[in-house]
Amino acid sequence: MSLEQRTGSSRQQSLRPGRLAAWAVLIVLIALTLFPFYWILRTALSTNASLFTGDVGLLPPDATLVNFRRVLGLASPEEIAAAGGAGVTFDFWLYLRNSLIVSTLITIGQVTFCAMAAYAFARLRFPGRDALFYLFLSALMIPPVFILIPNFLFLNSLGLLDTFAAVVAPFIFMTPFTVFFLRQFFLGINTQVEEAAKLDGAGHVQLFTRIVVPIMAAPLSTAAILTFILSWNEYMWPLVVGQDPSVRVLTVALSLFRAGSPQAAPDWTGLMTATFLAAVPIIVLFLVLGRRVVDGIQFSGVK
Repeated sequence: MSLEQRTGSSRQQSLRPGRLAAWAVLIVLIALTLFPFYWILRTALSTNASLFTGDVGLLPPDATLVNFRRVLGLASPEEIAAAGGAGVTFDFWLYLRNSLIVSTLITIGQVTFCAMAAYAFARLRFPGRDALFYLFLSALMIPPVFILIPNFLFLNSLGLLDTFAAVVAPFIFMTPFTVFFLRQFFLGINTQVEEAAKLDGAGHVQLFTRIVVPIMAAPLSTAAILTFILSWNEYMWPLVVGQDPSVRVLTVALSLFRAGSPQAAPDWTGLMTATFLAAVPIIVLFLVLGRRVVDGIQFSGVK
């Protein structure tokens, strides 16, 4: 078969009705998924006065950046009043710092402890290892709300409420999914390198830190990214134990910003602007490292 014939055959395969229909459905689903986020941006670029005129066009009426300036603390009181702001303060930079601290602490702690636990479940041999692993894995079936009150009472008795320690406490150690995820990768690693290191006198700590950790860079990065995103979006627990502004995270601050607005005229533009800015770090993180997440999931054997 000539080159032209092969090229024509490949074009015919790419233009099959079924393939075109699949792409059309995929494009529609992507558009439906991204449209709410676009509407958030449209609202953020509008003024409260223009929202109540009934304009439902795709472009923002009277587009302006004043909402971004007032959420970031750069607008004057006159500009806030002209934009129809409710006058509710929103210390975006403080809440952004708190979210970064909480998410970073949880990510470092959880990935570290889960990696060690996954290595123990995959490599160490001790009585009841598999039974203990499945018992630990069964914690996935327990709704988090069931342990919210016991955890709250425990931390309250320690006097840790309204501290970063209380916000990160339930998440900084091991979680069943992350242990399972990393264990799957350990089970797929060839043990010959570890056995050779054992012959040279290396112990489990040296095997883990010097051999296993460098090999598992991709799954560790994937676990870290997923943990950071989940920690960033956490709402219920920080709401319960982190009411003080000094430890309040963005998700909680957004809900309080909405609750502080007058019920007759909600500050939708300010709320949507703050929501958009709160989502930007996660969007950038996933755009930059999203491919690593996909590769890590493929390498770990989780389909």
